[in-house]
Amino acid sequence: MLSISRQTEGEKEPRLITTLAISGYRSLRDLIVPLGRLTIITGANGSGKTSLYRALHLLAETAQGRLVGSLASEGGLPSTLWAGPEVIGRMVRAGVHPVQGTVRKRPVALRLGFGSDDFGYAIDLGMPSPGNPFPLDPAIKVEAMWTGETLRPAAMFAERRGPFVRLRTARSHSWREVTHDLSPFDSMVTHCADPVDGAELLAMRERMRDWRFYDSLRTDPAAPARRRQVMTYTPVLAGDGADLAAAIATIRAIGDCDALDAAIEHAFPGSSLTTEADGHHGGIQFHQPGLLRPLGAAELSDGTLRFLLLVAALLSPRPPELMVLNEPEASLHQSLMPALARLVVTASPERQIVLVSHSDTLIRAIERKGAVNEIRLAKNFGETFSPDLDTPTWVWPRR
Repeated sequence: MLSISRQTEGEKEPRLITTLAISGYRSLRDLIVPLGRLTIITGANGSGKTSLYRALHLLAETAQGRLVGSLASEGGLPSTLWAGPEVIGRMVRAGVHPVQGTVRKRPVALRLGFGSDDFGYAIDLGMPSPGNPFPLDPAIKVEAMWTGETLRPAAMFAERRGPFVRLRTARSHSWREVTHDLSPFDSMVTHCADPVDGAELLAMRERMRDWRFYDSLRTDPAAPARRRQVMTYTPVLAGDGADLAAAIATIRAIGDCDALDAAIEHAFPGSSLTTEADGHHGGIQFHQPGLLRPLGAAELSDGTLRFLLLVAALLSPRPPELMVLNEPEASLHQSLMPALARLVVTASPERQIVLVSHSDTLIRAIERKGAVNEIRLAKNFGETFSPDLDTPTWVWPRR
């Protein structure tokens, strides 16, 4: 069996997720996309960019034990399922026949999965059993984990079918039943990781928990980043940017100070960013040419503060294997797009980045600075697709 070791801090070559597969989630009826070291997801408003972002976030929530709760916050399983027909025929797409419901041939399913350089994972969620007191909550029907990018029976080392979970043993490679009564709302990822036979499952869970998502960096007048903070070791910026000052101080202490200074200089020529502390609390100090004193976070414009938050996130001294940014260009002036593009490209060698954006200025600026995998989404009959996509090979586990 393949042994999966945890990536060490500062490692330069993160293991890449090469394939993302989504089926039955909102407008993503059946979408399989390739991911590179730096991938840009773009398209018109309503094309499905946010749905793809949320689907990837749901996969990460599986490792945190929050998948069912996250779906509940979106309105429950019925609200998140693909709302169109099970199959859209050629005659319908050609406009010969109208879109209409047909007799369903397959069970209701919301499926999520990914393949990477060394392992893959997929989960299949369906309708709860009759009599369930929470009818909006999905039931986990099937889970599978395997070595390599594509599911093959011989490569599978963890499998869940209904309440039954089995793991392939480390010594004999035979199967061992772990449990036969796993609740339909509990994932084998969080409940069946065994340090002996389930070492790969355990390692995968910890790696998924390290994925980072930034889509709610606050810059409003009441944003936490505008207040003074406890100054403590902070190698990872919080999702809302609340610990900005501590994160910048940590980059200064153990991170890449030169990259930090270069990012600020490129965005705001002649400016610099430092931190100050008074006792246990502190804040950032933004020095600009022509001013007699530095500005604190409470005095900065929304765009300036947002750029500083992105600097702290992307230059983290503890780079994750995967970082996902949803519309980082929000609140930024067009003049900052080249600086943001340079920051993203600078950060990409140490982490895999998926960037969701509808800013052509940002996308073109990134493309001018290096290789990028661009996935442009569109919609047809309510279904998200990518017109220029070379679909990767993918196999879903069967119920």
